Parts: sequence; structure tokens; C-alpha cells
Amino acid sequence: MSEIEEIARQFQQKIDREMARVYSQKVLEHWHNPKNWGIMSDADGYGRVTGPCGDTMEISIKVRDNKIIKCTFDTDGCGITIVCGSIITELAMGRIIPEARVIDQKAILDYCGGLPDDNKHCALLAANTLQRAIDDYLENCKAPWKKLYRR
Repeated sequence: MSEIEEIARQFQQKIDREMARVYSQKVLEHWHNPKNWGIMSDADGYGRVTGPCGDTMEISIKVRDNKIIKCTFDTDGCGITIVCGSIITELAMGRIIPEARVIDQKAILDYCGGLPDDNKHCALLAANTLQRAIDDYLENCKAPWKKLYRR
């Protein structure tokens, strides 16, 4: 290992130790390995929301027999927005629509063991985006032709 690689390794270890003082193990797991990243081209429901901080999140859902069988996300946001997007996809998959409907900011915060006050809005953004995707799915059920004209 070169001297520069060793310095980079030590620096990364220091960052990891500092983050572990602030964030739970679940947050760090999703930080290092986000789940379900990407947007489905054939989604049954799609939501896009821009939060007050300027971060934008998109969520796509695939639904069969009223159950979310696949849920993906994308964001231009910060690391904690990525974490919350990853977490909400995990929380939504396998749930029927009425169960997914109650996934809110608190559910994300409870799942990950909480977030600092400065990051809680990221969980709200993820929850609002999932709800927008569910709204889109329900609207498409009433008028399937609208899915063809989704942006």
C-alpha cells in the first residue's frame, strides 16, 4: 500500500468513527450500501418531490394484487436523503397499499433509530415521495391511460 493509500484509509476510518458517534448502525449500513437505487421504466406508481432543502427524490413502485412487490428510488440529495430513500424502499416492499399508506417520517426514524434534528427532513421527504407514488398508482388504477402520459 502506498503512503497516499494509507493516508486515505486512515482518513476514511476517522470519518467512519465520527459518523458512528452520530448515526445508528442501520443508517451506516444504508449509507455504505444503499438498497433499491434506480427508477423503473415500467412502474405502476411514480412520485417525485422536492423538499424545502432543495433535495429531490423520486420513487417508483411495482404493485401486484395490491401489494408493493418492488420499490426503487433516486435522489440528487445528500447522504442522509439517500439513506432515507433506501430505508423507505425496504419498508414499503411486501406491504399491501393500505399498510404502505401509513409509512411516514416517524416510521423511518423509528426504523433507523432516529436522526439528528438537522436530518429529520430527509425522512419526511422520503415518506412524502412514497405517498406521491402510491397516489399515482391509485390514480392509474382509476384511469390506466394516464400512465402512458406520465412525465
